[in-house]
Amino acid sequence: MTIAVTGATGQLGQLVITKLKEKTAGSNIVALVRSPEKAKSLGVTARAADYAQPATLEAALSGIETLLLISGNEIGQRAVQHANVIAAAKKSGVKRIVYTSLLHADTSPLNLAPEHAETEKALKASGIDYTILRNGWYTENYTGSIAPALANGAFYGSAGEGKIASAAREDFAEAAVAVLTQPGHSGKTYELAGDEPYTLAQLAAEVTKQSGKQIPYNNIPEADYAAALKGAGLPEGFAAAIASWDVGASQGGLYEASHQLSALIGRPTTPLSVSVAQALKAL
Repeated sequence: MTIAVTGATGQLGQLVITKLKEKTAGSNIVALVRSPEKAKSLGVTARAADYAQPATLEAALSGIETLLLISGNEIGQRAVQHANVIAAAKKSGVKRIVYTSLLHADTSPLNLAPEHAETEKALKASGIDYTILRNGWYTENYTGSIAPALANGAFYGSAGEGKIASAAREDFAEAAVAVLTQPGHSGKTYELAGDEPYTLAQLAAEVTKQSGKQIPYNNIPEADYAAALKGAGLPEGFAAAIASWDVGASQGGLYEASHQLSALIGRPTTPLSVSVAQALKAL
């Protein structure tokens, strides 16, 4: 079986390739990337493929049996880009597509959801065998803010008391590999999230505990949080998006209690305490 992975030089893609090589020969894996020369360290065949350039996709997918379509990062362009990949996969004879969607894509309050829901519909309409991995938040999305929290003496956000069932990126990579390499996942949609949900106040408490520095969580209005992020150097649009996702978390958008992720990977998801320790060690 030949497995191709889009976005293979991205953070999730690299982890998937590494873990796939533990399950199958590297000769069975193809990395699909914009710049193949940047994928040499992956140790697998790399082919040029750009979501936004359909002409590159059909040749890149030639001979591929199973495709992991990792969602693109160009918000607002993804539905069209993913449709390009699905159309090329059908023309190239790809037998199955595994797609990384968003937790509760059909009902989520997050503004990221509609593009994922549209992609899911296109995938189901294609006639290609599929599995949908509705990935929740990566814990790294929040532990990446530990350094500025330590510098500022507080953790800021707009998530209120919203429960966040995040998991480490590595957990999601293992789930993708399990679905790619094991039978029994045809036509299924999985809601993937961490086993132990937490609030941002609990995250701040864990940072306080491990760092020895008092780091409270300060919940602030969405507009103020967006302005603070912009002031910290983020582009205005991205700052506004991050703040809105926090509000989505306050509305339950990042919570899921079915433990489907740990069931897929055959172990508990990575505890928040471990992710915080890793982030602090990396500082």
